[in-house]
Amino acid sequence: MSPSKKKMRTGIAALIAVAALSIAGCANSNPIEPAPEPPVPADTSSTIVIGSQAYYSNEIIAEIYAQALEGAGYEVERKFNIGQREAYMPAIESGEIGLFPEYTGNLLQWFEPDTTARTSQEVYDQLGAALPEGLTVLNQAPATDQDSYNVTAAFAKAQNLQSLEDLAHVQETLTLGGAPELAERPYGPKGLKELYDVTVQFLGSGDTTVEELVAGTINIANVYSADPRIQTDELVTLADPKGLFLASHVVPLVNANIAVEIAEVINAVSAKLTPEGLVAMNVQSTVDQLAPDVIATQWLKAQGLG
Repeated sequence: MSPSKKKMRTGIAALIAVAALSIAGCANSNPIEPAPEPPVPADTSSTIVIGSQAYYSNEIIAEIYAQALEGAGYEVERKFNIGQREAYMPAIESGEIGLFPEYTGNLLQWFEPDTTARTSQEVYDQLGAALPEGLTVLNQAPATDQDSYNVTAAFAKAQNLQSLEDLAHVQETLTLGGAPELAERPYGPKGLKELYDVTVQFLGSGDTTVEELVAGTINIANVYSADPRIQTDELVTLADPKGLFLASHVVPLVNANIAVEIAEVINAVSAKLTPEGLVAMNVQSTVDQLAPDVIATQWLKAQGLG
C-alpha cells in the first residue's frame, strides 16, 4: 500500500472515531426519559372496620358504606348497633373502628358543647377543627337528621309555605307542637320570634306531635328531619335559611390514616344521600320491614353505585 493511501485510511478511521465519541457524548447529555410507571392502585388489603349506632337509620347508612367499599375491593368488618356516642366514641378514637356514619351538628356539640355555629357550612368547618388528632371527616351529605319544623302538605299549599320565613305572612293563629322542653329551647317559640318574626302558640304534644299535626290540632310540628312519617303522612319540612336549628348533616367520621384511601368511594355515596332518600330508606325499614343490607343494596343500585 502506498504511503498516501495509508494516510487517507488512517484519517478516515480517526474521523469515524471522533464522530462516534461525539454521538456518545450527545446521548449522555440528553438521556431518553423513561416511560412513567403506572399508578399504584389503592391498598385494599387491610380490613376496614365500620361501626354504627343502635339506631336503624344509622345502621342503614353504615351498611351502605360497607357495601360500597366491598364493591371497590376492600375487606370490611361490621361492628353495628354499638349504642350511642358514649359507647362508641372511645373505640373510634383508639382506632378500633375506622369509619362511622355521624351527624355534623351533634358531633360538633360533643366536642364543643358551647358552639355557636348553626348553618351547614359553619358547623362542618368548625367540626373539622374540633376533631381530635387522628380523626377527620369526609364530605358531608345533603341528608340531615336534625330538628325541623313541618306542616301538612295541605296547609303548605293553602298558605304557600316553603320556608320558615313564609310563616310570618300567615294570618291565622300558628300553633306549634313538640316535646314539652321545646318551650325553652333556643329554637322554640322564642327563637322563631327573634330570627323569623313569627309568633306561635306552643302546645306541648310529646309523642303524639305528628298525630296532632295530621288531625289539625296544631299546624306546625317539631319533627326530626329523617323521620319516616314525613313521607308516610305527607308532611312538608320548612326550609331554615337563617339557621334556627343546629345543622346536622350525615357525615363519615374516619380514621385519618385511611381517609385519603377511601375518600373517593365514600364521598360518592355522600353526594347521592339526600334528605328525601334517607327518609325513603327509613320508611323501607319501619313500614316495609326490610333488612338494612337489602335496603343498602337497592339504594346503591338505584344510584348507580352498586
